[in-house]
Amino acid sequence: MDDCAIYTLERGTAPLLISIPHRGTRIPDGLAQEMTPVARKVDDCDWHLERLYDFAREMGASILLPQFARYVIDLNRPPDDANLYPGRDTTGLCPVDTFEKEPLYLEGHEPSREQIEARRALYWQPYHDALASELAALREEHGHALLWEAHSIRSVVPRFFNGRLTDFNFGTADGASAAPELAERLAQVVESDGRYTTVANGRFKGGYITRRYGQPANGIHAVQLELTQATYMNEAPPYSYDEARASDVQPLLRELVVAALEHVRAPQI
Repeated sequence: MDDCAIYTLERGTAPLLISIPHRGTRIPDGLAQEMTPVARKVDDCDWHLERLYDFAREMGASILLPQFARYVIDLNRPPDDANLYPGRDTTGLCPVDTFEKEPLYLEGHEPSREQIEARRALYWQPYHDALASELAALREEHGHALLWEAHSIRSVVPRFFNGRLTDFNFGTADGASAAPELAERLAQVVESDGRYTTVANGRFKGGYITRRYGQPANGIHAVQLELTQATYMNEAPPYSYDEARASDVQPLLRELVVAALEHVRAPQI
């Protein structure tokens, strides 16, 4: 399969890469036949983020988007499928159930170890190769690079957290993946805005991509934003984009990305 059919990469001019690893919706036809009807709905998608972050193109950002759904393989999980949140429930490299614990596969059709490895080579590796290559190119050109991991999730998912999730969840692996206090600085921007709730390195500290590629000592800074979908869309099917809510949140998102870029450009003492 051609890599272009696995992801799209729009190259920009700024030291900024926006990765949206859970935006894909495609499921290969052969695999779909082994999956349940609920799987084909791809409910657990980070809907519309490429549209919400459309402003980033004007900023000169590079934008990396997968074509295939996280139900095929989760690009934000480590290749060995280790749990990044020990003691907490989570979905795996090749999930077998939805966020609501509904089965994704017909009985007896769950992926084998060999099938998981084949998917890792076919879908996971090309995305990560593109991500690593683009970050290296940006650092080479600009001396530094910011990886902005764009994610979104329904505001209420009892499997992963109690009650309603905070709106803006910034993660820098407890400060290991980015310049000192970047997550806290971004949370302060949201607090100053006053319309949304926020936390730094709380429930979502950053997934595999943030932890793997954030190397601030080498000039690459990574931050994950897990945004509640209620801030910009309707969380129930058909998951429609809400123009009014999105237009309210987009200026704040832009301010946050600008603040992050300024923070990683500043000399670190």
